[in-house]
This record gives sequence, C-alpha cells and structure tokens, in this order.
Amino acid sequence: MYELKTLLPQFDIKLPTCMYELKNVSLSADPATSISSGGCQDDTASIAMRQEKVLQQLEALKAQLGKIRADLGVCGKTVQHTTAYQNGGLKEVPLQDIVINGHPNFIPYALLALKNAWRDLYTVNVKTFTHSTMADIGPAAREFEAKLAKIPVNNALPNINVTLIWKNCEHTEMISSPTMYVPIYGEVNVIRYLGRVGPVEYRYEGSPLCNEIDLVLDICYQLLRCSTHKAQVAMVRLLDKRLQQQQYFGGSQMSVADIGVYSSLIRIPAITDKDLTPALLAWRKRAKLVTQI
Repeated sequence: MYELKTLLPQFDIKLPTCMYELKNVSLSADPATSISSGGCQDDTASIAMRQEKVLQQLEALKAQLGKIRADLGVCGKTVQHTTAYQNGGLKEVPLQDIVINGHPNFIPYALLALKNAWRDLYTVNVKTFTHSTMADIGPAAREFEAKLAKIPVNNALPNINVTLIWKNCEHTEMISSPTMYVPIYGEVNVIRYLGRVGPVEYRYEGSPLCNEIDLVLDICYQLLRCSTHKAQVAMVRLLDKRLQQQQYFGGSQMSVADIGVYSSLIRIPAITDKDLTPALLAWRKRAKLVTQI
C-alpha cells in the first residue's frame, strides 16, 4: 500500500500533576499478560466496602443533625415543598428563604397585601433592614413596616421567610438562591414567584385562567413604567377591559393578579378615583376587604 505522510506532528503530552492518579483496574500487574479478573474483583470489593462506610457515616450524621434539631426545638415543617400536581407541573424543590431589595420610593405593597390575604392559609414572615446606602427611608416606608409588624405570624401554617432590605436600587429585586446572586427583577415577578410557592388556592399555573392572570400582571408591569399620566390612564383602561363583568381579575375568586393590580395602583398616587371606572372602583372595595391596606 502507499505510505501516507503524517499530517500532524507527534507531541509529548504532559499529564497534569494536580490530580490524583487512578489505578487502572482493567489491567493486571503485567500489562503484557491477559486481564486479571481476580484483581478487578478485589478492587470492586474494596470500592463497595468504602461506599458502605461512607453511607454509614452519612446516616450517623443525619441522626446527629436530627438530635440537634430536636434539642433546638426547630419544627420540621419550616421547609416547604412545591408539588407537581398542585403547582402547574413544576418539579418538587425545597423552598428557600428569599431576600428582596427595594427602594423606599417604590414600596412593594404586594408583600403587605399577600400577608393579609394569606393570613389563614400561609405565613409570609417579613423582616426589614436598612442598607448603608439609605440615610432615611421616609415616613411611607416606616408606616409600611409598622403595618407589616401588626400582622401576627402563625408558625403552625406553612411559611416563607422574607428579608426586605431598603436599598438605593433602581428596581425591586428578589434573590431566591442562597448560593448565587440570581435576581428576579420587578414586583410583578416577585408576585409570580410567591404565587407559585404560596397556598394552593393562589397557585394559578394549572388554572384555565393562567394566561389571563399573566396578561394582567404584564399590564401592571407596564403601568409601573409609564412616564406620563396619559400612558398610565391608558393602562388603567386595559385593566378595566380585562376585569369585564367579573368580581376579580381571576374570576369569582381573588388571585395574585388582583394583588398585582392593587399594589400597582397604590404605588401610583397620580391615578385618582377620577381615572378609575365604576367597575374598577367596585373591585377596589372588594379587594381592600381582603388585603386590608
């Protein structure tokens, strides 16, 4: 046959020295001889013994942590889970505590509304702190803190702990991961997240009105970013069309869409009763009985 020219030159490959060298279990002591099945069996048995020892140590550690939890009186119900059946097909994941950064000029009234609306179903335990970038949070934020503190916390109910930090930031942002900074921007998206992990009655992803509720929350997002009063009134008219003849934006029962609309209207004092239609005024009275803001 024809002899082919080598296209790639030979290189001396230097293996890294920063890693452990693994024993080749597929070869016998003498590579020239056949594979030693006995040596492989010995190595496999050794690995199995080590694995069993690690599992025993993990069980001992689990028992030790359980004893510490019992000594501290920590309730095992503090870690909640979402279920695929009740939560629109979402995978079951542990519920972590969350942190929300907010500016006192853009108070997240949705937290207060949800805490009131869910008081008999779910506990939203909110603790507030002031970042060093804020010299004074102002009277409105202090009144908001006082109203939050008045709502009792029922530890017997499923709960989520929320840390609200008053900070000089442009947008309301939520951090749901304790190990990495992955913010969720916008109060409306915070409402969506809490709606997913909150009481079953307010989880809407499996509802036939899922798209309608998302659309109303999108309108709230645009409403909060309108730069003129004319644009704000136009968004209010869109909300009136979505309400139609229903009692609430989610139909006959209150939903997170109503929380989003109610909080957005409070955050925009330029929108007065004159800008609201009779249907929206009647809806606001019904929503106020639930949110108590």
